[in-house]
Amino acid sequence: MSLYIVLGVILAIIIWIVLTYNVLVRTRQQVRESWSGIDTELKRRYDLIPNLVDTVRGYAAHEKKVLTSVTEARQRAQASSGSPGSQAADEKVLVHSMQRLLAVAEDYPDLKASDHFLALQEELSNTEDRIQAARRFFNANVRDINTRLEVFPSNLVGSAFSFKREEFFEVERSVIRKVVDVNF
Repeated sequence: MSLYIVLGVILAIIIWIVLTYNVLVRTRQQVRESWSGIDTELKRRYDLIPNLVDTVRGYAAHEKKVLTSVTEARQRAQASSGSPGSQAADEKVLVHSMQRLLAVAEDYPDLKASDHFLALQEELSNTEDRIQAARRFFNANVRDINTRLEVFPSNLVGSAFSFKREEFFEVERSVIRKVVDVNF
């Protein structure tokens, strides 16, 4: 009788380990999938920026320093392939340079009225919204896996199978509050 109890307890523990492991794998896959969503939206932004820079360049050719900083920041952010934290640092620089570019554009009434500029601005605004939504989804998945890896007893399974904490994708708070203003 006691042998059955011991076997039952061992079987329950094995089932629990398997179920916990599967939950951790599934959550890790959700983190990876949601990072792919951020990556897609960032690439979309990178494709829009050269068009915006070229449009502004036609009106504000003497603003070479601002145009160059946007182009360099875009290249740096586009080439970044490290952790979410390192990519967030590059994105922060890009967002800041885009804010300066749009501030320069405000000084040119003809540019602000240009249909092409307005269309690019609208696309950029939509893309920024999509990036923020993808970032929230990614960070929620990161929160879920990190919580599972910290709470007892699932932390035992996580450490036994070498699951690692994930890094949030966070842009500096002051930059978030100053999201690119596209309401000209």
